[in-house]
Amino acid sequence: MLFRLLGDEARLRLLRLLAKERLNVGELTAVLGIAQSGVSRHLGLLRDAGLVTEEREGGFTFLRATPGDDDPRLGPVWTLLRTRFEGARRNAVVRRDEARLRAVLRQRRENAETHGGATGTPARQLVPGRSWAAWSRGLGLLLPPLRVADLGCGEGYLTLEVARWAGRVIAVDRSARVLDRARALAVRRRVQNVEWRRGEIEKLPLDAGVVDVALLSQALHHARDPRRALREAARVVVDGGRVLVLDLQAHAEDWTKERLGDRWLGFDTEAVTEMMGQAGLVDVVVRPATDDPGDEPFSVLTAVGTKPH
Repeated sequence: MLFRLLGDEARLRLLRLLAKERLNVGELTAVLGIAQSGVSRHLGLLRDAGLVTEEREGGFTFLRATPGDDDPRLGPVWTLLRTRFEGARRNAVVRRDEARLRAVLRQRRENAETHGGATGTPARQLVPGRSWAAWSRGLGLLLPPLRVADLGCGEGYLTLEVARWAGRVIAVDRSARVLDRARALAVRRRVQNVEWRRGEIEKLPLDAGVVDVALLSQALHHARDPRRALREAARVVVDGGRVLVLDLQAHAEDWTKERLGDRWLGFDTEAVTEMMGQAGLVDVVVRPATDDPGDEPFSVLTAVGTKPH
């Protein structure tokens, strides 16, 4: 019965994660990409089998694997599981789970603050109201009501954040289905200063010089021709306007091409600097946006360049 339970790949992925970290249901859902109801059902079965236990802390419920090395029933099972986990380290699904786990743990760290106790032992304290989203929205209020083009906007989450401070946003994406979801999200959030357009970022459906800022957020590594996409971004901004890029630093995770549709495995600083210069932009600055080792392999860089007068 126990081995039949462990014959399900989703349950093995759950155990692999919980053997590494203590996580809650929401975090597991984010890592696995499985509906919360499915995650809860699998966890219930693993709990009943004694492979997973619950721990409550600060109003949250966390789950962790129960190794059970001294248990005559579970000890041999865990020996087999560890061998399997070790052998699957280079599996594409496992590597994707590991990358998402690092992102989830980074987000958890960003919502927590570490204080040194009297004995020097660090303790985590959740800070009510602390939020990077709130911080970025506050910074946005310092900006003038710019005209912004969000190129490769996807489902529009960043577009609607920009719309909080921008005077007008033009959002472009190649997928009609994705744009429909973005429009629906804008309606739900009562955002009215966004114009949605279908088109390729290498051939934008915009006239020259119509926006103050062109934003390419996680779009270049999906582009068929990143150089041409940057030239188009430079074309549609006014003289003195800026092109802002957020994208992945160069990495070696080939599975992202098949699983996520990536065309490029990120870019190094030199490549982005060169491409922005070839697009006619000046005063180019390229910097890492993340510096935590836990962000790897998907670290982010930011780049900005100005269209000369």
